[in-house]
Amino acid sequence: MIHFTIEDRDGTQQPIEIPEGINLSLMEVLKASEYDILATCGGMALCATCHVKVLDGFDDLPSAQDAELDMLDTLPDADSDSRLACQIRVDERLNGATFRIKGVRELV
Repeated sequence: MIHFTIEDRDGTQQPIEIPEGINLSLMEVLKASEYDILATCGGMALCATCHVKVLDGFDDLPSAQDAELDMLDTLPDADSDSRLACQIRVDERLNGATFRIKGVRELV
């Protein structure tokens, strides 16, 4: 099993447990777990509505690709430990990680 923690916008932390080999993105897990994220573009790194801050485990994640970095550059609240949940595959590298949801709840 893969264990990581999600911190919602209100500071509430919830442990998540996912079977290994499930082949989902963190965004898909968040949506299936009924977290309030839009994920408008469906995982194409085009909208940044699944923006998360990596509180623990950032160095264990694979590096962000250019499309993700370009999208993060458009966000005023993104910093060096920001990622798009749609670009993070759930695998053993997420064990022990903690993510804070930052993405917008609704488009204006």
